[in-house]
Amino acid sequence: MSVRLHDSLRQAVVDLAPRVPGRVGMYVCGPTVQSAPHIGHLRSALVYDLWRRWLTHRGYAVTFIRNVTDIDDKILQSAGDDEPWYALAYRVELEFSSAYRALGILPPTYEPRATASIDRMHAIIARLIERGHAYPAEDASGDVYFDVRSWPAYGELTRQSPDDMDAAEDAPARAKRDARDFALWKGPKSDEPESASWDSPWGPGRPGWHIECSAMAQRYLGHSFDIHGGGLDLRFPHHENELAQSRAAGDEFAAHWVHNGLVTVGGQKMSKSLGNSVFAADLLASARPAVVRYWLSSAHYRSTIDYTEGSLAESEAALTRIETFLARAAKRAPVAVGEVPAAFVAAMDDDLAVPQALAALHEAVRAGNAALDADDAETAARSAAEVAAMLRVLGLDLASPGGSSAADGEHAALDALIRRLIDERRAAREARDWTTADRVRDDLAGAGILLDDTPDGTDWRLDG
Repeated sequence: MSVRLHDSLRQAVVDLAPRVPGRVGMYVCGPTVQSAPHIGHLRSALVYDLWRRWLTHRGYAVTFIRNVTDIDDKILQSAGDDEPWYALAYRVELEFSSAYRALGILPPTYEPRATASIDRMHAIIARLIERGHAYPAEDASGDVYFDVRSWPAYGELTRQSPDDMDAAEDAPARAKRDARDFALWKGPKSDEPESASWDSPWGPGRPGWHIECSAMAQRYLGHSFDIHGGGLDLRFPHHENELAQSRAAGDEFAAHWVHNGLVTVGGQKMSKSLGNSVFAADLLASARPAVVRYWLSSAHYRSTIDYTEGSLAESEAALTRIETFLARAAKRAPVAVGEVPAAFVAAMDDDLAVPQALAALHEAVRAGNAALDADDAETAARSAAEVAAMLRVLGLDLASPGGSSAADGEHAALDALIRRLIDERRAAREARDWTTADRVRDDLAGAGILLDDTPDGTDWRLDG
């Protein structure tokens, strides 16, 4: 079975057929570094980390590009006299990088900043003007616009007609031929710093948002590549405009478009007006990174995931069950990394169906615990090796930066408390105080904790 993915342009699940056999070029829209990362940014970055890990596991050499938009209207608006726009952008970029590392998100092959590709943007804009798909504003402002009416396919990604679209709000409508035309280059404004301006054939100014990604994708992946990814909120206008301007300029651009679902908070969209944003730093402070990674992975990447106060508890319990099994297995024999089972492969090949892949992971844990209970060392070792392999693919292996650790935090505290009760039970049994020994076992069982008596001592695990 080949890897299949949902292509937003075709609105169907299709086979991945790389342009170059054995190699995949992938471009993902990274952050606009205007303010601190939130839970939605983490979810999007993690989705494409999982895609990259799976494609690599399947034998592809993946060139993974995730950009940084470091010049934009919102960045300039967020900057101030005490912190210039470029200082703000760099500070926030470091916050994003720190959050990505904490979650075990692999660094991209290249991570270009928009301000380093201005020359490539100029070249694309010049080609669009030459082909009749862009025009400089007639008001001598220095603005250059994409002419949406000149490109009959405009709207194909989101299945819209230009007549049904709202006006593009990225530049004054007075200088446009059509209110839906969008800015490729923006002339300087009196309230913007001189440092946010570059020379161009149309006068000084700075790039529009959409042209930045077209230029960076082309610079690092060429005129055609395999996968373009990003959040669902970027489909329009950002990705629609990227697609139109790149193809109008003569580039085939991305063969497949992939979009991840959004994150809501208590059933509502995050917004400044509601004051319900969940920032990455707060989320990562509320639970160990492996738990956050597990939870963000647990829903299908194209679905909406809702964050509530108790969202991470179930993920903590699930990871603890996995860790407890691996700890039990390791006491019998060292755990090696084996092969992932067929059910896991089938799930991941089918448009990255991580929920079904996690079901295969937990089935291996259940089978491994049953084998340990039956003193079937061979089956237990095989299950443990499969579990270790699946965790590695998912970025949850014990050695990863965001990986799980049975000695961390709450699990270590729980283990210490249970060990004290196990010692109390052992002392009662040695004193032939069966009532106390049975009470300890029953109390733990009532809390969902099972004891396993072995020739080497007593182990504990969560029920299920």
